[in-house]
Amino acid sequence: MKGDITLQMLLIIFTINIVYVTFFTVRMILTLKGYRYFAAAVSMVEVVIYVVGLGLVLDNLNEIQNLVAYAVGYGCGVIIGTKIEEKMALGYITVNVITAEKNLKLPAILREKGYGVTDWSANGLDGDRSAMQILTPRKYELKLYTLIKEIDPRAFIIAYEAKTIHGGFWVKTVRKGKLFRDEQKKDGMV
Repeated sequence: MKGDITLQMLLIIFTINIVYVTFFTVRMILTLKGYRYFAAAVSMVEVVIYVVGLGLVLDNLNEIQNLVAYAVGYGCGVIIGTKIEEKMALGYITVNVITAEKNLKLPAILREKGYGVTDWSANGLDGDRSAMQILTPRKYELKLYTLIKEIDPRAFIIAYEAKTIHGGFWVKTVRKGKLFRDEQKKDGMV
């Protein structure tokens, strides 16, 4: 009987902490991405879960397995929270691409697909290169990489988060909701 209660307590503490840390991780990411009102709403739920979970552990500190369940739940919550954030794919990324293939129509192909592309000639260790800076919503990031690699498997690709975007045709297109319209239709989003 006591073993059943102990196991139930471990599962409750473990589950509560997974849920709490998942909310914590998502809230932190929402805050960093500028979604402050959503972050505030998530934080209200988060703090209730936190107080309940911490209370259970503090009331039963004499049982080391409760602390272990709390710690393991915390680690699992971080993993689940980051997986949720990856699926949400909030924000935009800037991808820099450098290719030795000067005759590729990569910039034109990418523009045709809806990506914002600025390209220029560059010089590398082994000679002339073509360089591109591409702006895309994070949800299209993997499609972009796949497309680039199909056209030039040896392209050098580096990406980073775009925090502020101002001006250019691309911003106007995003505001009008026209960006990637064909892709959204295929995915059933429009």
